[in-house]
Amino acid sequence: MGKGGIGDGLAAGGRGDRPAGSHVSGVMDAGIPVSPAPVRLRVHLGPDDLAATLRGDVRAGLTARPKELPPKWLYDERGCELFDEITRLPEYYPTRAERSILEAHAEDIAAAADADTLIELGSGTSDKTRLLLDALVGRGALRRFVPFDVAESTLQAAAESIAAAYAPVVVEPVVGDFETHLAYLPGGGRRLIALLGGTIGNLAPVRRSRLLSGLATSMAPGDMFVLGTDLVKDRRRLVAAYDDSAGVTAAFNRNILSVLNRELGATFDPGLFDHVACFDEENSWIEMRLRSRVAQKVPVPALGIVASFEEGEEMRTEISAKFTTEQVRGELAAAGLQVVASWTDRAGDFALSLAVR
Repeated sequence: MGKGGIGDGLAAGGRGDRPAGSHVSGVMDAGIPVSPAPVRLRVHLGPDDLAATLRGDVRAGLTARPKELPPKWLYDERGCELFDEITRLPEYYPTRAERSILEAHAEDIAAAADADTLIELGSGTSDKTRLLLDALVGRGALRRFVPFDVAESTLQAAAESIAAAYAPVVVEPVVGDFETHLAYLPGGGRRLIALLGGTIGNLAPVRRSRLLSGLATSMAPGDMFVLGTDLVKDRRRLVAAYDDSAGVTAAFNRNILSVLNRELGATFDPGLFDHVACFDEENSWIEMRLRSRVAQKVPVPALGIVASFEEGEEMRTEISAKFTTEQVRGELAAAGLQVVASWTDRAGDFALSLAVR
């Protein structure tokens, strides 16, 4: 699992820049209240785009053999709430492990990057990112923060919160899909681009390569890239992280069916699907699937199709690749990025890698 998703973007407004809201509070700078600048969303992925992408993804996925749905559709408003619960579960180690690395090394990252602009891809709530923000602000260099995500409502709330806490840093949120909208990353200055949370693992190798190569091409001399990756470990721990005893991940997984019901008029009964988590040894990734308990046919009116499931048939809803540190270096090098520093937590569960073009 990683960050990102659709939030309530299918019901959001259209393209263009617009205020994300007003601010009441400010922060203190040398004893003087500083009012944050208004936050303006730059929207490059409007509701029509999301709806068209959803229809295309679902049509392709439900008619494929085996069936598959992209994990980004797990993250509507309810999905984001459930994922937030997941990050606090005892079985789900990645969030705690990555946070511990940032607590220990955010200042090292800030010193190496010396960035005046921080760009976060798949930013979500930008919770852990505050450790990087603190370190960059502490050096007196940071002037701009650019959270980049497809979930407009989550992005708006997070941007407003950070603008209030970190004034006079300018917050410029961008609504977009980082796989297709890298061209909209703002340039200028000395940039640190962050992709945290193990989100890179949600992409199959070809898509990972395409994204990393695109990032490398977009980076100017002096820019740096920090990447969070989940590392290979005991298989039982990996599976437990995606199949918790409280059933929160199961509810999160089934929620994708509720998204299809709401957005496409489908009639899925989530209770007729079991949550499945397993480790694929060949690809070194966790797969989340939904297994049909019965033979069933589910109409999807918006697509004009009927999805047929055999009893026991499984539909993949997410992959989450696990890496070795050598593999991370190799994939970054193949994309034209050189690792200049890397860190893991004490248990060696998770890694942060800092790279330059």
